[in-house]
Amino acid sequence: MNKKILAIYYTQSGQMGEIIDAFTAPLIEAGVSVEKVSVKPAANYDFPWTGKRFFSVMPSCVLGVPAPLEPLNLKEAKYDLIILGYQPWFLSPSIPTNSLLQTDEFKAVLKNTPVITISAARNMWINAFVRVKKMLNDAGANLVGNIALVDKHPNAVSFITIFYWMLSGKKERYLNIFPKPGVAEQDIKNTKTYGQIVNKHLALGNWSEMQNELIKQKAVEINYTLMFTEARAKPIFAVWAKFIAGRKNQTPWLCVFKYYLFIALFLGAPILITLDAVFLKPFSSNRIKRKKLTYLQVTN
Repeated sequence: MNKKILAIYYTQSGQMGEIIDAFTAPLIEAGVSVEKVSVKPAANYDFPWTGKRFFSVMPSCVLGVPAPLEPLNLKEAKYDLIILGYQPWFLSPSIPTNSLLQTDEFKAVLKNTPVITISAARNMWINAFVRVKKMLNDAGANLVGNIALVDKHPNAVSFITIFYWMLSGKKERYLNIFPKPGVAEQDIKNTKTYGQIVNKHLALGNWSEMQNELIKQKAVEINYTLMFTEARAKPIFAVWAKFIAGRKNQTPWLCVFKYYLFIALFLGAPILITLDAVFLKPFSSNRIKRKKLTYLQVTN
């Protein structure tokens, strides 16, 4: 019987659509039926963003507040595999992704179904993955694989280029000096290799070793410095989100948060990273290895 896959994703810029196309190409070539569904919020998030609009979604995003979506209109009630493509916003699953994972319709499709997650982030994807992983587990899904695509340029560089892309809508070299923003074109093309691995395990009906094969192909990698930074930023973002969500006039506080974010990235984070490198990291190698393994694997 022909295998049926649902590849469901949200995209603003079109990048995740390109990733899904490249990733699923080997499956389609093998004769697998792949239904691609782009999630549509009832009130769409326009691209390019304005700075005010971008920061305005932070509290709801971090706190996991869902927003209405347009009907999914899925062709099937059950699938042999679901591929979920998403983006982290503010170290959290994007609002459309979070909303999708809270809908009864999609949770019914997820139940007892193998799922592969594929994310496209600037660089910090771990906290969003942990939350997506929990929501999938709560829905009764069987998470069998994870792929984390990132912009591999230095943190400060990618911060500048991603904002240029978000605010201009142009995925091009800013000032003709900086690199192109987002996931590199070659990395997007390389997802075809991951699709071939998935196709093999789909045909076998056995997912047990697939994540290890994906890791060997560098489908997901852990950068310790970014892992350290994200772990410290996560609770701070939560405090900011709760505080701002409780204000009647959120605009001035969102502005304060914006400047806090810039200062934390370019001043606070380097200081913390330096202190960690000197006083903590040399004595924590085993703990770091265990933590990395937790995020590389898909099983609890």
